[in-house]
Formats: sequence, C-alpha cells, structure tokens
Amino acid sequence: RDRGVTIQSNTKEFFTDKYHYTIVDAPGHKDYIKNMITGSSGADVGMLLVPAEKGGFEAAIAKGDPKSGVEEGQTRQHARLLYLLGVEQLIVGINKMDSCDWSEDRYNEIKDEFTKMLQAVGYKPKKIPFIPYSGFNGDNLVEKSDKAAWYKGWT
Repeated sequence: RDRGVTIQSNTKEFFTDKYHYTIVDAPGHKDYIKNMITGSSGADVGMLLVPAEKGGFEAAIAKGDPKSGVEEGQTRQHARLLYLLGVEQLIVGINKMDSCDWSEDRYNEIKDEFTKMLQAVGYKPKKIPFIPYSGFNGDNLVEKSDKAAWYKGWT
C-alpha cells in the first residue's frame, strides 16, 4: 500500500433508471495477480488502462521473453486473464495523453498495437472503444476535451 498500488479489490455501486452497476477496482500490480483474478472473475466488462507515455505503453504490452529476462507486460497478461475468465467486452483507456501532447499519431499507434495484441488473445477489437484521457488533469474523463478535437468517441 505504501507504494501506491491497489492490493485488494474494491467495489463501488451506482444505479441508473435502467441498470445497477458495480465497479470493481482490481489490483494491477504483478504481485497481486491472484487478487486481480478474484476481483475480475464475475465481470461483464473489463477496463484496461495503459499509459500513452513513450516506454510506458511498450512495457505494458511487452510479449516477454524469459530467456532474455524480459518480463511480460502486465496489461498483456491482464487482457489474457480477462479473456480466460470469460470477460468478452473491454474498454481501453489510454491515460497520460498529456505526456505526448495529445498526439493523434501516438493515440493511433497505441490503438493499432493494442488491437493486434487483443486479436492475438482472442478479442474482437472492432467492438472495443479506446478512450484517450489525462487522469491527472481530468481531461476527456466526463466531458470532451478540446485538447483532443480529433477524437470522436466516448469520454
């Protein structure tokens, strides 16, 4: 907990006129994979978050190679685990878009690479929204951001 990582799964519920939602914040750190699996096991939809910053995204989806000592990226592992748990629908959040000055090219690069990875896992990426945002600055979270005028999808 001192390192700023989620250890246990936490839930938050809310209701709309039509639906009852339960959001589960499951651990993402490699030391807590068992807790991530437990927290995600009954999910209808999964949300994977990746950083847009150079190097951060690449590490998150790294294939891994035990022979050369390269670890598999946590997001790649989580995508595979969610698929094995039967979570068929995903939402991908691309965080830290401020780190690349809201570059549409960087967004498309991440979306294309992530799509290839998700297809290899078994997902149908045409059904998966990719949402660029900056959590730190609150951009494109609730309302569309003018910093991403090129983006036409969800917030």
